[in-house]
Amino acid sequence: MKAAWYQKNGPADAVLVVGDLPTPKPGPGEVLVRVHASGVNPSDVKSRQGLRSPIAYPRIIPHSDGAGIIEAVGSGVDSERVGERVWLWNAQWQRPMGTAAQYCALPASQAVALPGEIDFPAGACLGIPAMTAHACLFSDGPIKGRWVLVTGGAGAVGNAAIELARWGGAHVIATASGTAKMGLARTAGADVVVNYRTEDVVTRVKEATKGKGVDRIVEVEFGGNLETSLNCLTTNGVIAAYASSAQPEPPLPFYRMMFAGLSVRLVLVYILADAAREAAIRDINAAMESDAFSPHIDSTHPLAEIAAAHARVESGHAMGNVVVTIE
Repeated sequence: MKAAWYQKNGPADAVLVVGDLPTPKPGPGEVLVRVHASGVNPSDVKSRQGLRSPIAYPRIIPHSDGAGIIEAVGSGVDSERVGERVWLWNAQWQRPMGTAAQYCALPASQAVALPGEIDFPAGACLGIPAMTAHACLFSDGPIKGRWVLVTGGAGAVGNAAIELARWGGAHVIATASGTAKMGLARTAGADVVVNYRTEDVVTRVKEATKGKGVDRIVEVEFGGNLETSLNCLTTNGVIAAYASSAQPEPPLPFYRMMFAGLSVRLVLVYILADAAREAAIRDINAAMESDAFSPHIDSTHPLAEIAAAHARVESGHAMGNVVVTIE
């Protein structure tokens, strides 16, 4: 099979190799998926760079997200799943073989039925971005009628959060920078879009909510935005954060937060509880089937140009998702 892999950490154009590898076989409880699209996420880039830990296997086929068709099943898996269109999650989490290849064998539960009208590139954008967005939005109860602030509304997670929040009945304020990114957040359904570089976020939030503040924050930069977040939240509000790159170890004003009844939820999509995972899968598919959610794709790249796909994610300029297509 055609595949991309790396055998050491380093820059994308220096360590990523595209060539031929043996096609895997599905083991007990597994399915073999012919992958047609593979999602590239910031965590894939950081793993390849070795930013959090050194390479864990002699060879890694990267990427946890993907979409394709089941071609074979292992023992214990219903043979009627052969031919099913699916989207994949956690394919390369704590495993050496991800979705940047023509074939991927993984546990059957990690191959989820893809609604019939959804194409494979969109299906490759669900495992990390959409499930992260869902966990941030819904883990603390229903959001219908509530105000949600989504920071980074033009990013893959942020853009998904806007659409899923609207699907869930919330009012949405999103932050972004620049005309194009603000336009993307507005197109996704944000009621209010704030340019965080030129406008005061707290003032705009208080204006939109008539002084109350927001009930939830889907946060891309917990530490760097903490003071702003505290000033934007209403009593008993929740900050659901999935990243804190600028300030990874921020001090917390405990009593200030306690007397406002605030909660902090830290979301790592790879280790979601079973119930949260099942709810995310159910709701994401339902939102797509009702045309309420459609992942925005920034760019697609053929497998031979996977290094360019990684570079696009690393640039920080991608609006939405970056996808590798696999013929």
